[in-house]
Amino acid sequence: MNRNKKYNRIKLALGIAEFIVVLALLLALVLRGWTFQVGSLARSVTKHPYGIFVIYLLLVGIIELAITFPFSFYSGYIVEHQFGVSNQNFGQWLWEEIKSIGVSGLILLPLFLIFFFFLRSFKNFWWLPVGLIVFLVSILLARLAPVLIFPLFYKFEPLTDESLREKIIQLSNQCGLKIGQVMRFNLSKTTKKANAGFTGLGKSKRVILSDTLLENFSLPEIITVFAHELGHYRYHHIWKGILSGFVLTLGGIFVTSLLYQKTLAIIFPAKGLTIDQVEALPLLALYLTLFGLIITPIQNMLSRHFERQADLFALQITKDKESFVSAMEKLAQINLADKEPHPIIEFLFYSHPSIKKRIAMAHSS
Repeated sequence: MNRNKKYNRIKLALGIAEFIVVLALLLALVLRGWTFQVGSLARSVTKHPYGIFVIYLLLVGIIELAITFPFSFYSGYIVEHQFGVSNQNFGQWLWEEIKSIGVSGLILLPLFLIFFFFLRSFKNFWWLPVGLIVFLVSILLARLAPVLIFPLFYKFEPLTDESLREKIIQLSNQCGLKIGQVMRFNLSKTTKKANAGFTGLGKSKRVILSDTLLENFSLPEIITVFAHELGHYRYHHIWKGILSGFVLTLGGIFVTSLLYQKTLAIIFPAKGLTIDQVEALPLLALYLTLFGLIITPIQNMLSRHFERQADLFALQITKDKESFVSAMEKLAQINLADKEPHPIIEFLFYSHPSIKKRIAMAHSS
């Protein structure tokens, strides 16, 4: 087994194992009745329903963090060092994890409280306002993340390479597109891997290029990568992703809400729980987790379609197959990508087409 395949198999196995552990926790809360012990502890602290809800979330969150931390540590620190792609010592890695948990908590806690409000207020129709809130928040995050959240983790600054900047402006003008800012960021503070992306909406839209990409790729290769990101902008992939996510999410939470209502009395026959009691919420979380498992391949399939469109756009606008192919080869080498994953693995877990398929498409276009 080559090095790249070994790396990806280890990462995939750890990801699946972590998912199974989280699923087992939810099953234990529901089927073993642990949810009532946690609920009782929360109710011993306060009688206010929202206070009970927050304490219950914190207790379950601490348990989940404790059982998933070994997977995060092994996958995010040990494996990355074993394969020589991490630039972090343990303290730096831990600090980034703490920041990530803190930022996630600040975003998710208000959303959970809004969800609980709708659950209590709308009862069986909670799914509709929750779906709309998820849609609005996804737009807000897409707008604000590049300027408020990403800079908490990396330093962003305008691209200063004049030769590259001129090429980028020329290519953008050639497409008749105004992309906003082109930024570089210090991905090297955490990893040797290279990355690029198109982020933001409105005034916050920008193309971001990692310093590892800028330092290890030739000018034509960087232009090809930029053209790919320009393709995402040209085809409005962020908006399409938000809208498709809204449709899938709304349909999914509608179905899970029906299952939740129908099975609550079956799972807890002697408790007489209502849908807005905290002890019942792990059952809803279990259904939502299973729903996420089902729609992930659908979302990945759509993402792969977007990536193919962006690849074709880059090839058409640059007319430089050689640089596209060499950029793909270099990305596979630096990022330890599995160039030819098993088709089932690619279908289930890959948000991008395999490197082999992307190169084959370039040769055939």
